[in-house]
Amino acid sequence: MKSVDLMYQTMLAELGQRSLDAAWTADFPPEGRFTPANIKGRKYWYFDIPDGHGGTKRRYVGPADDPDIAQRVSDHKRDKDDLRARRRLVNTLTREGGMISPDAMSGDIVEALANGGLFRRRGVLIGTVAFQCYSGLLGVRLPMAAILTGDADIAQDYAISREVEDCLPPIVELLQEVDASFRPVPHRSGAAASSAFQNADGYRVEFLTSNRGSDDYIDQPAKMPALGGASADPLRFLDFLIREPVRTILLHRSGIPVVVPDPTRYAVHKLIVASRRHIDGQGSAKREKDIRQAALLFEALQQTRRSADLALVYNEAWERGPAWQEAIRVGAGMLPAPDADRFKTVLIGGAKKNREDIELPFSE
Repeated sequence: MKSVDLMYQTMLAELGQRSLDAAWTADFPPEGRFTPANIKGRKYWYFDIPDGHGGTKRRYVGPADDPDIAQRVSDHKRDKDDLRARRRLVNTLTREGGMISPDAMSGDIVEALANGGLFRRRGVLIGTVAFQCYSGLLGVRLPMAAILTGDADIAQDYAISREVEDCLPPIVELLQEVDASFRPVPHRSGAAASSAFQNADGYRVEFLTSNRGSDDYIDQPAKMPALGGASADPLRFLDFLIREPVRTILLHRSGIPVVVPDPTRYAVHKLIVASRRHIDGQGSAKREKDIRQAALLFEALQQTRRSADLALVYNEAWERGPAWQEAIRVGAGMLPAPDADRFKTVLIGGAKKNREDIELPFSE
């Protein structure tokens, strides 16, 4: 596995900071422009922004002689220049640095949700779109075959959604800004609430939450007060995945600040998920993808000297009890022999660094 050159890793860090700063200027987005107008001999500023249908929406800003507004106009030009610079950085990182960008639909969807405030409300991007971020986060080149997807998965802890006292705009409206054909998908339980949305081409956006309670809740969508009218499917093991997530950048357009699972948790969780896949329909292909992504992360974590981090997270999962241990054993048993050997080596080495005992998931 090739490492990403340090120069490009430094560029990614710069892009991350600048993208995060830009997220605070959403009132006057860079694609719009300030337009002066003279009314009864006095100059005023208006803000024009494309409406997505070939026209523009105009918003009143205020008199041109207001110093605060004059500063806004000046800052906006600077922000537009920074937007172009960030886009050049993204192009350099993906074309020359070997980092991964999402497909256009995935990128546009994540951007719309981010602009709506998803990550500020502690949502977490999971699944393959999150996996695409690990190339930059870990500084390694990941193969394209492991990152193809036709969906986007979003998670939020139920307690956070209930307690955050803030709400996204309607999810369906955010998605329809990207593609007007997005519609709520009827829930399999027959409940009126929807936890998934799909467009005419079959691209699917799903919302998930953790289930630490009874299995009676598994097939019922959970009401999520912060998710703009979307419910979420409760899943076992998800609380482990989204605990202590990390901030990074999705390399789309000018860079999107996102929150994703820690890569060590993602890798261990993929073993668990693989063990629970049904092998009918698309289950077999998804299982192979789970195992492939886990194996790639084990290799990347070994290469970047993060074996101690992986061992800590693995022990946390293992100590959660027999059901967790069996799921990890089954998933680890699906790893090809070279990947299983690497996983074993990384766990043993990490446990030594941590001065902890570790029980391996393989039969001797």
